[in-house]
Amino acid sequence: MTAAQRVVFIGAAGEMCRIAVERFARTDGERHLMLCDIRPELVEPLARKLPPGRATARELDLHDCSALRGTIDGAALVVLGAGPYLRTSEPVITACLEAGVPYLDFDDDVESTQHALTLDAKAREAGVPVHVGCGASPGMSNILAVDAASELDTVETIDLGWVVGDERPDVGRAVLEHLLHITAGDCLTWEHGGPVVHDSYVETGVLPMGGGLGEVLLYETAHPEPVTLPRRYPQARRIRCLGGLAPMPFNGLARGLGLAVQNGRMTVAEAVDFIQDVLHHRLGSTTGLRHALSGMIGQVHRGESEARTTVAFLVSSVFRRRYPWRGGLLARATGIRDGRPATAVRRTPRSGPATYAMNSMGGLTGTACAAFILLALDGSGAPDGSGAPDGSAARAGVFAPEDWAAPEAFYTALERVGTPRSEIVESLR
Repeated sequence: MTAAQRVVFIGAAGEMCRIAVERFARTDGERHLMLCDIRPELVEPLARKLPPGRATARELDLHDCSALRGTIDGAALVVLGAGPYLRTSEPVITACLEAGVPYLDFDDDVESTQHALTLDAKAREAGVPVHVGCGASPGMSNILAVDAASELDTVETIDLGWVVGDERPDVGRAVLEHLLHITAGDCLTWEHGGPVVHDSYVETGVLPMGGGLGEVLLYETAHPEPVTLPRRYPQARRIRCLGGLAPMPFNGLARGLGLAVQNGRMTVAEAVDFIQDVLHHRLGSTTGLRHALSGMIGQVHRGESEARTTVAFLVSSVFRRRYPWRGGLLARATGIRDGRPATAVRRTPRSGPATYAMNSMGGLTGTACAAFILLALDGSGAPDGSGAPDGSAARAGVFAPEDWAAPEAFYTALERVGTPRSEIVESLR
């Protein structure tokens, strides 16, 4: 095996990255997979699950510059699945630029995405492709937006929506830190044709989500899509990302704790500890309980959730009952087509335990990431077919998904990693 046949996964023990590994491995049978984590014992079962000789588990602290560089040197691709990206992406991107190694992540934090974009000139000079936001939202959501916008002659607005279902108790700390980060504080978005800052999780919108969800009230949230998509649609009046948790009271719980962290009444660690206690059906701290209840009561007062819905949620939690998982993605573009106002929608059509990819946040993100990995390695994602036939990307620079992955190529890649076509996308007008 040569180094160029090696794909390095950093943070491979995480649920999303693990699924990305599994689903990429079912399609690519040649490259060796190096599964790195600060706790290698957690990825050894995954390595053993794959065909003999296919994967190696390795201990790696990504903040150890020497160990990181020794691990990635000469690799075909480095996939960063360790979060939160606010702390992890900068050292790994830097190492990849120094080593001349292609990079890919599913970063969903605005600040780290903005920092990555500032490295475009360095990446071009180094001849290295840096693919950021290659998961579900951002990632597949960006592709749905481009697909929807392609129906229009002029794009005026783009609304992106995501819903994540009940995943108790299996939610990692990095995911919960991200949740606290996006439910309170600044929300950089695109409005009136330029960047503006809103309060995250304050403005709302209703979107016709697929997967059996129907019309869902969602919250404007700090995600990278409104940062990257305006580079492609600078004439758009508004581009925003709306998200939410199902069932609805989860949003109030998260908002209450997010505000507590923002206002200095709890630390991030304390808030995450409380949520993990709740997820594992433990009472948690009285401070956390007070702020969580405050958030849910605020929802009811604002008319975002009914009191009976909140009471039913609390009762079901006491009796350790979970809600069936429902979730998915949607992009809605409005504008002008043939001189008349028009709307185009792309959304994931199915969700739930019986589906292949739309059965959990990890399933959706990991499957989408596996598809992006295929495109990055074989260079087949670009609309103009740019990319070297030996699998090394001809492009260089920092790229969001809409910059390099064409919708149909991405949908085909999702099929290649095992997703039935009926689960991938449906169109509405």
